[in-house]
Formats: sequence, structure tokens, C-alpha cells
Amino acid sequence: MAKKRLFTGIKPTASALHLANYFGALKPFLSMYGEYESFLMLADLHALTTVRNGEELRRNSIEIVRDYLATGFDPAQAVLFKQSGIPEHAELTWVFDCLVSVPFLMMAHAYKDKTAKGEEANAGLFNYPMLMAADILLYDTEVVPVGEDQRQHVEYAREAAGKFNRAYGETFKEPRERILEEVAVIPGTDGRKMSKSYCNTIPLFGHKDEIASIVMSIVTDSSGERPAIVYAIHKLFRTEEELNPLYESNKGNYKALKEALVEDIEKFIAPMREHRKNISDEEVKKVLRDGGEKAKAIASAKMADVRRKIGVSL
Repeated sequence: MAKKRLFTGIKPTASALHLANYFGALKPFLSMYGEYESFLMLADLHALTTVRNGEELRRNSIEIVRDYLATGFDPAQAVLFKQSGIPEHAELTWVFDCLVSVPFLMMAHAYKDKTAKGEEANAGLFNYPMLMAADILLYDTEVVPVGEDQRQHVEYAREAAGKFNRAYGETFKEPRERILEEVAVIPGTDGRKMSKSYCNTIPLFGHKDEIASIVMSIVTDSSGERPAIVYAIHKLFRTEEELNPLYESNKGNYKALKEALVEDIEKFIAPMREHRKNISDEEVKKVLRDGGEKAKAIASAKMADVRRKIGVSL
């Protein structure tokens, strides 16, 4: 039987992954993509809603693909491509924009959150859901892995597909979300959710000395026998059955427990870090070119059908 088609994207808004990026999103994807005919898109057009520096976006794009390759992503098992290299994404977005209403787009969570804070939302953010719908629907996607908070993205894609199909005839598959099991919120060094915006992250590819310095700075509660934040991060690398004896035998000895965490992080990331050093910019670009050719063939065929149905091809 043919595999179902899976689609997901990575947005190059940062140049380095941290532990929460890996365990919260990347690891779940790596565990499933081989089960499907998978498409992984570098969402550089989406990044334009926030990134205002061309060199930064260019460098981020190279680095995040390098990160994925270093962590075990196999481009032979999936199509990895750059969104901006397939102009059909932007073209189909315009078609969908002409089918949906302004109030419909105003219901998008990202737009509502931005305006609720009194911030100005640019038109790119406002139309973001239709670009995402185009991303998904161009490839006859059946499965989109998302967290529960991103369910709406797939609902918008289904709505766009339905509106087009009703207006012009059956054309797009209506994708279904695959909700990723919620990974417990991974705390940062200050106890809040690990996030670049909080400056409390542990880099995925940091060197041992850098990791040690960051781990030793983790906030601890001197009133307890077990440092909660250290333990929560440690559980990413070892089971509770393995950790409990270590923490029992080092009650109150936070320095020893942090040192143990450093060693476990280093043991985990050292092979990936070494692999990453050997991935050149040219290798990254070749992966994107090869994937782009495959994605382009599929997107072009789908868009030719769309153009014929809407009447713009003569």
C-alpha cells in the first residue's frame, strides 16, 4: 500500500536550536517521518513576518537545515525543500485569499494574540493562514503533525480546500492533523518555559564548557533536597528509575547533581555536534536543491490543474 503523505515545516527565525526545540518538536518528527511519504519545508517566506535582515535569514536557513541533518534527519527518506524556491506557494495563497473572508482570517490565533497585546499585525501575519494552507494543500497532504495549540492551522487548510472544491470541483485533499503527544513543558535555567525570548535556553549543539556554565547557573531552591529544575531537565536524558538513586544519594548536593546533568547532556549531544561540524554549506544547499526539484514537480502539476479550473490558463 502507498504511504500516506505527511507535511511539516521549520521556520528559520533563529540560528541555533536549544533542548526544548529538540525534545518538543524535532525528536517527535524524527520518530515518525519514515512512516510516511514525508515533506519537510524550510518556511522562509513565513519567516518574513518577523525577520528583517536578509543576511540573518540566509544564515538561519543554512544553520537550521544543518541542525536537522546533524540530529539524524535523512533526506533520502523525505523531501526537504525551501518554500521560496517554489513560487506556486505564493500563487496558490492568492487564490485562497480570494475565497475566504476578512472575518475568517481575523479568527486566527496568531493575529488575535498580536492585536490583543495592542501590537500592530502586518498583512503577512494576517494572511499567514492561507500561505500555510497553500503549503499543505499543494502536495495532497493527508497528515500534518502539530501540537494541540497548532490544530487551527490544519483546520484553516481544510476550510480552504473545502471552499475551493465547492467552487471549482474536487481538487484538494482535506488533511488531518496528527496531534503530537504533549511533551511536558521543558523548563529553562530560570524555571520558566525554555525559550530564546527569555534568554534561559541550553543550546543543543553547545560545547561542554558552555553547557557546564549554563547548567551551573540553573536556579535552585535551597529549601528542598532535590533541585526541581535540574531534575526536570535531567529526565530528558535518563529515566526516573535511573535518576532516583542518583538524587537520593546526593540530597542537597546541587553541585554534584548539576555536574551529572552536564555529563549526560554532553554524552547525548557530542556525537551530533561532531557530525554537525562536518556538514558543509554546500551539502546543505545540495539537499535543498535536490528536494526543491522533487517538490517543484508536484507543486507545478497541482497548480496547473488549479489554473485550468479557475480560468487563468488559456
